[in-house]
Amino acid sequence: MTDLLEIEGLDVEFPTRRGTVKAARGVGLRVARGEVLGLVGESGAGKSTIGAAIIDLLEPPGRVAGGRIDFQGESLRGRSEAEMRRIRGDRIGMIFQDPQTSLDPLKTIGEQLVETIRKCLGLNEAKAKARAEQLLVDVGITEAKTRLGAYPHQFSGGMRQRVVIALALAGEPDLIIADEPTTALDVSIQAQILDLIKALCRERNVGVIIVTHDIGVIANIADRVCVMYRGEVVETGDVAQILGAPRHEYTRSLIAAVPRADRRLPRFASVDYIEGGASAFRRIDVKTHWLGAAVREAKGEGPALSVAGLDLSFTLRRALLPKNRKMLKAVNDVSFDVAPGETFGIVGESGSGKSTVARIIAGLYKPDAGVVRLMGQDVSTAPRDPKARAARRSLQMIFQDPYSSLNARMRVLDIVAEPIRFFRLAESEAEVRRIVGDLLDHVGLGAAAARRYPHEFSGGQRQRISIARALASRPRILICDEPTSALDVSVQATILNLLRDLQEELGLTMLFISHDLPVIRQMCDRVAVMRHGAICEIAPAERLFEAPGHDYTRHLIDLMPSMDLLEPTPA
Repeated sequence: MTDLLEIEGLDVEFPTRRGTVKAARGVGLRVARGEVLGLVGESGAGKSTIGAAIIDLLEPPGRVAGGRIDFQGESLRGRSEAEMRRIRGDRIGMIFQDPQTSLDPLKTIGEQLVETIRKCLGLNEAKAKARAEQLLVDVGITEAKTRLGAYPHQFSGGMRQRVVIALALAGEPDLIIADEPTTALDVSIQAQILDLIKALCRERNVGVIIVTHDIGVIANIADRVCVMYRGEVVETGDVAQILGAPRHEYTRSLIAAVPRADRRLPRFASVDYIEGGASAFRRIDVKTHWLGAAVREAKGEGPALSVAGLDLSFTLRRALLPKNRKMLKAVNDVSFDVAPGETFGIVGESGSGKSTVARIIAGLYKPDAGVVRLMGQDVSTAPRDPKARAARRSLQMIFQDPYSSLNARMRVLDIVAEPIRFFRLAESEAEVRRIVGDLLDHVGLGAAAARRYPHEFSGGQRQRISIARALASRPRILICDEPTSALDVSVQATILNLLRDLQEELGLTMLFISHDLPVIRQMCDRVAVMRHGAICEIAPAERLFEAPGHDYTRHLIDLMPSMDLLEPTPA
């Protein structure tokens, strides 16, 4: 089989004031027509750098320092910008990670597709528009003619990703580079996108490089896998061989850290050395430690969290007359109880209402109807009541994106100290600093981290800062809203292990929200499945996965990426 793309001895470097950073060293890979190559590794492994180097889109001052990049038998190195512009889109298409930032918010989808088609294929306006409509149909977008006039913000995340795929196909390329095309997508949308890429590869005989840190995606779409670690290729082979019998220690560790969907394990297999700088979890004596005060004061009567009859609608279109208004029922009669020390999971697709429920419980949204009780205290009807305010202190929230939830202008000391100062939990500033240092030690960062800013930390380390801040008010209940969806699999394992350790040590009650079903199975005692704002079923986690009672739950479980691969065939 003739290789469509062949890379050999590729070096990519980024000169800095402190020296030159080698982002890729001696990388070699090949892609044939009709083949899907999975490029897998953690953040910083260099996999996205390889994709950018192929189409000469490295961020300055990054440069290709050596090696060979041959496409259809011709070298891509040393070409002018004008030559590369003719290759991009026309012969090599790119699907970027974030469809929202890949699309121009001021232009309709039709305008962007027509512009790309005319540039790459030289068609007139009418033919380009017809071609754009057909592309939307090809990627599974209904009412394509109408949707051409819509803007990116009028599409869901999965639909925007389909539009980005349509743009990548507009020039009828021979090679497609897909950079994390399913990151943060729901299991059903992810399955649709992967099926679409596989179908395009088969029907159009194009080569595909799919860049991802999701081993489940690799298992379900790739023909061959190339594993990268710290800028180097450590292992390459068929997907069954790599995932079924990996030879390299890093590959084995990476696969072991993937949450199991078939059974619950007592602990996640972590790859702590990848994250860098995180020390082991340090236990405390809750009988004497500052953090254990809430444990000592806790009363074990009734549910820790109780919601009853929650309703919330959002206005999509305002109008003077009620009949002309357009409303979205985001939460519809949601009720459940969470026992002290229990981890209660809420799972569902984007738009199902799970995060909205969490924000109502946290007091960020006011419900149209319903009651929220924390530690037996009603906090929904009179939020300014002193008892309600005291109960609110018992709940804290860990958000999905650890970077945007931290103030970039504040040092970690002030970020973690803010709840302590607000609730007046320390008698002096010296005590505040001591508590912050102790909290940072407790989550594995070390007290020295207090002097630094959020941008100086990795994603997993920033999430540890968020956890330390949440613990600073000595809560009894933690709401974890997709706390690991943007993290690599190994970093995810360390964060989830940390949350488990904290829960066991401090007796925390957790409301855990995710669209990642294997994570839900590993973390939760009971699970509520949400769809269209309502709860379909609530069941113990193991029973839900072994014998789901609702058709929608069975549908979600059937869509989970499978890691069950055949044993590699002996050479």
